[in-house]
Amino acid sequence: MLLLLGTISLCHAQLITLEDLTNGKFYAERIYGVIPMADGETYTQLSDDRRQIVRRSFRTGEQIGILFDVTTARGPVPLQGIDGYEMSPDESHILLQTETKYIYRRSYSAEHYIYDVAARTFRRLSDGGAQQVPLFSPDGTKVAFARSNNLYLCDLTKQGQEEQVTTDGKFNHILNGIPDWVNEEEFSTNRSFCFTADGNALCWVRYDESLVPVYSMQMYKGLRPEITDNDNYPGTYDYKYPVAGAKNSDVCVKSFDLQSHATRQLDIPLESDGYIPCIRMTSDKDRIAVVTLNRHQDRMDIYMANPHDGTAKLIVRETDSKYLRESAYTDLTFYPGRFVMTSGRTGYDQLFLYDLEGNLIRRLSDGNYDVTAFYGYDPKNDCAYYQAADESPLRRNIFKCDKRRRVSRLNPLTGTNEAIFSKNFRYFMNVNSTLERPYVTDLVSAEGKTLKTLVDNATLKTLTDKVCGQKSTFTFTTSEGVELYGWMVRPRDFDPAKRYPVIMFQYGGPGSQEVRDSWRMGQVGGGLFESYMAERGYIFVCVDGRGTGARGRDFEKCTYQQLGVLEARDQVEAALYLGTLPYVDKERIGIWGWSFGGFNTLMSMSEGRPVFKAGVAVAAPTNWKYYDTVYTERYMRTPKENPGYAENPIGRASKLHGKLLLIHGTADDNVHFRNCAEYTEALVQEGKQFDMQVYTNRNHFIMGGRTRNHLYHRITEFFLENL
Repeated sequence: MLLLLGTISLCHAQLITLEDLTNGKFYAERIYGVIPMADGETYTQLSDDRRQIVRRSFRTGEQIGILFDVTTARGPVPLQGIDGYEMSPDESHILLQTETKYIYRRSYSAEHYIYDVAARTFRRLSDGGAQQVPLFSPDGTKVAFARSNNLYLCDLTKQGQEEQVTTDGKFNHILNGIPDWVNEEEFSTNRSFCFTADGNALCWVRYDESLVPVYSMQMYKGLRPEITDNDNYPGTYDYKYPVAGAKNSDVCVKSFDLQSHATRQLDIPLESDGYIPCIRMTSDKDRIAVVTLNRHQDRMDIYMANPHDGTAKLIVRETDSKYLRESAYTDLTFYPGRFVMTSGRTGYDQLFLYDLEGNLIRRLSDGNYDVTAFYGYDPKNDCAYYQAADESPLRRNIFKCDKRRRVSRLNPLTGTNEAIFSKNFRYFMNVNSTLERPYVTDLVSAEGKTLKTLVDNATLKTLTDKVCGQKSTFTFTTSEGVELYGWMVRPRDFDPAKRYPVIMFQYGGPGSQEVRDSWRMGQVGGGLFESYMAERGYIFVCVDGRGTGARGRDFEKCTYQQLGVLEARDQVEAALYLGTLPYVDKERIGIWGWSFGGFNTLMSMSEGRPVFKAGVAVAAPTNWKYYDTVYTERYMRTPKENPGYAENPIGRASKLHGKLLLIHGTADDNVHFRNCAEYTEALVQEGKQFDMQVYTNRNHFIMGGRTRNHLYHRITEFFLENL
């Protein structure tokens, strides 16, 4: 039966326009770029106009100083503003980031300047060209950075004297200290180097992608931006992209001694096709932590490596019968003599504290629920701070676990909570939201007392209360006995005596979650696109199927080696369930999604049970053998090992039912346009008609100029016509 967990009825008012969704009218205010300061009492943030770095109190939120101001800073060039910044360890200097140019999802190059806080002066970090991911040494006297796939050192005590550490870096061949495309994308990193604790050695991962196959994307002249060189003939962008089963980069770890200037390769045991997802500085000057994964990603090893003699010792091995989640290494955090790691060994993601010899000291969290974010460990008081889905997969709370394993909930408000803690953990900035309430940002004490509200988005709530549809969450049980969660947006003037067409939105990828008690619901947040469609007589629904997150290991990993099969089955089951509701027209149910959600759309429309009248698939993978090694093989192993690859939209083309709109960008570096091209050919040969929208030179996000607005119009018009 339908279990409504909460419903909000909203009054009539002016309709939302599609332009409103992209012009900022309904954007929720949030506080970005918060950096806690060493004193534990203050934090810094970049001003909205990007011209100042302001210091504020963690207790009151009041401004108590300005660390940087473009109007008073003196340097070799006039600065109109900055894009970002990083504090030195002693906070006496700031790295200013300007002229940022993005490369892929996380990587970018920029011109950086070193700013002296006391003197209010700045100078270039380097005169040799833009830099990537600069990093202060632990004592703040040096900065390491990457440029053109090589590493450099800048000595701040010698007027920025620059030393080139590596010389073999070359595009599409060798990368030093910065990851290649697939390591950046799937291991969530843009930096692969670190200093030792005393700053006397620099260590990095070297990627040799010489033998990795090249993927070539045709690039046209286009507009916004315009590539004038491609006016007469198209050009290409060629880069290394290993598809499932293909050759990956060969990786190793090297060190550079800052005193002797000697370079050595560390003896890290690693299979020839293994990965090094990260390296970390530890509190021991003679040891860095190197994390390795086998290609199946079901075994993770943590080594303590000596950068001076090259030796390495295995201290922790983590295994799983299926695969290890990214949090196993992305949450890995080091403290004096200790480190914290996330493990799913109990069936749920929990936190564990180890010493540097690999001895387990104790668990830092406990419960039959997933820890969904790690905020930090306080060595002085032996306490851990984290976010968890304890009361429901739909909600998130903030917790403290003390040395006696007593757990305290810290957030005052229910819903979804996210935190940024002060360095001494006496305060935290809490961001709370629900389906019906935009983000409220509070300063909260360590005891959970709200000290001050910084942002309440009251104006936005008043505005959206007048335009949003009725929002609710629900659960239902499939014919296979699986309980699933969903949310629903109904028209403001919903009449239960009428029958409405339904549009289902979903993503469904491993560990993802769309159904939460959070303002981050739907395509643009706040359920606004969904409310726009509700005003036109539709009910919008989202259901998280099997494989999604915050419900433990077994629920998430049941899709292993068969991506799309159970996920699509659950979307079909959701449609069948919705069709039993008295106010749903079961003959007019549509579905759409982006990326994995596009894949899931195609799999669901060709599952065999013809429940969907229309669907839209944006940037959809259509055969996992076209996608990258790291992501695909984590869940599917290689095509040679797993016959489950045959279950894909191309293979199911003959079973496609319903009107279909395919949308793809021609310069999608993530899910290549070939996925769309090969799928359309399969549909043509099966005699299946379809609609298609191509966006010139657009990547996986399909943005730029008026592109996103055009896309929303295209999706809307398709559903209006076909449902």
